[in-house]
Amino acid sequence: MALRARALYDFRSENPGEISLREHEVLSLCSEQDIEGWLEGVNSRGDRGLFPASYVQVIRAPAAEPPPPARYANVPVGGFEPLPPPAAFKPAAQQPPPESFPPPPAGYPFPPYGGSYQPSQGSDDDWDDDWDDSSTVADEPGALGSSYPDYEAAGGGAPGRYRLSTRSEPSLGPRGAGHPPGHPHPPGGGGGAAKSSATVSRNLNRFSTFVKSGGEAFVLGEASGFVKDGDKLCVVLGPRGPEWQENPYPFQCSIEDPTKQTKFKGMKSYIAYKLVPSHTGQQVHRRYKHFDWLYGRLAEKFPVISVPHLPEKQATGRFEEDFISKRRKGLAWWMDHMCSHPVLAQCDAFQHFLTCPSTDEKAWKQGKRKAEKDEMVGANFFLTISVPTGPGASLDLQEVESQVDGFKAFTKKMDESALQLNHTANEFGHLANFPDIIHVQKGALTKVKESKRHVEEGKMELQKAEGIQERCNIISFATLAEINHFHKIRVRDFKSQMQHFLQQQILFFQKVTQKLEEALHKYDSV
Repeated sequence: MALRARALYDFRSENPGEISLREHEVLSLCSEQDIEGWLEGVNSRGDRGLFPASYVQVIRAPAAEPPPPARYANVPVGGFEPLPPPAAFKPAAQQPPPESFPPPPAGYPFPPYGGSYQPSQGSDDDWDDDWDDSSTVADEPGALGSSYPDYEAAGGGAPGRYRLSTRSEPSLGPRGAGHPPGHPHPPGGGGGAAKSSATVSRNLNRFSTFVKSGGEAFVLGEASGFVKDGDKLCVVLGPRGPEWQENPYPFQCSIEDPTKQTKFKGMKSYIAYKLVPSHTGQQVHRRYKHFDWLYGRLAEKFPVISVPHLPEKQATGRFEEDFISKRRKGLAWWMDHMCSHPVLAQCDAFQHFLTCPSTDEKAWKQGKRKAEKDEMVGANFFLTISVPTGPGASLDLQEVESQVDGFKAFTKKMDESALQLNHTANEFGHLANFPDIIHVQKGALTKVKESKRHVEEGKMELQKAEGIQERCNIISFATLAEINHFHKIRVRDFKSQMQHFLQQQILFFQKVTQKLEEALHKYDSV
């Protein structure tokens, strides 16, 4: 007897790991036991993932195949005490969908933000034993900057290095200790006056991009870390509003001469691309796996910046001339975007990728490890953003929300238009990143509105609510700066892609015309 469930309501997935449901749809369950309010199963379209248990009714029906094994069978259940049922309890089929969903199961294996992205592990430029070793950058003298533990303890700070924190109140103990995230702390848990007892709730859906990116933790005042001068990302006010501060030393980088190379006495083959950055003039060679690694680091580090996707991976035919030529063009477009972005172009990991000599394996590994140990990711990333201050520099949150909603509608229409041009749409994969960026900003606005409501009800101090709004402003400045950068380059990028597309179409039809003419002339001798 296979476990089945029937959907009582429509459910639309919005985050990795979830699946959508349609009312009356029958699903296969991996387990009848819910995991803190979520069930795992497979819908009628073959998608597998989690969905709210309250949205389905478990049924049993005979089936030839056993239920798929549960991925989270070892996840501890019962971390939170069950809530008492409402006074007027209705059968599940009569209950309306809940306004919010329970938190995901404890121990659920979240991918890094940006990320659902995983480095290539297939046959397309496999990771080699010499790519990683057991040592870390911390083992190398001088490889990583000191964390200045003694100096900090003395109350100081290293030159050009500042400790920033958004924590504004003493800790109330470990999160989730006896109560789920998003619920008020029990009486006596943190003391304080009644006016400051209210807290802005946490998102119950922990799959949310707003949560995984660290945006929620930052807005709620939980970020803390050292920020070096070189890590600061400045937003300035331009003619159209917030903009990223321009790169004072702009440069370009060409990608040319893809060549097939071998290692391990010919047992391993790969394609290497020659990169020549204009600001150094020194050529370096990089494989696709190096691009793959760099993309993973940047997508994880910059939650409110659109890092375009790399050209698609391919398991077979990697050494065919047409594929190599197409991949080189895709990487060249990717590189043009990276070099033109004021923030991405100056990122340490990107500069290491462009400038580290191909023959210096030790230096490459040190820089790689340093990038992987970067502490300015997640919630701490937002500490690095420096926004305008002073008169006229504050943002009207209603106006910000209106601008973001307008941009969301614009990108949707642009994406629909691009989809009509198959080849161009595949190359112009830049639009796919913005829904997550917008989600982070919208999540921050939601926390501000909630804090204002608490202030009006006398449940939260004004100073605490102003801190939440100030941190939301930082996210809003960064989001608007990225939107304005997109508008600056979209015409250039789309023009370039369309020209390439039309040129390829012309060449194709010229070949078709030539073949038709050859076929026509053959009838002359008949």
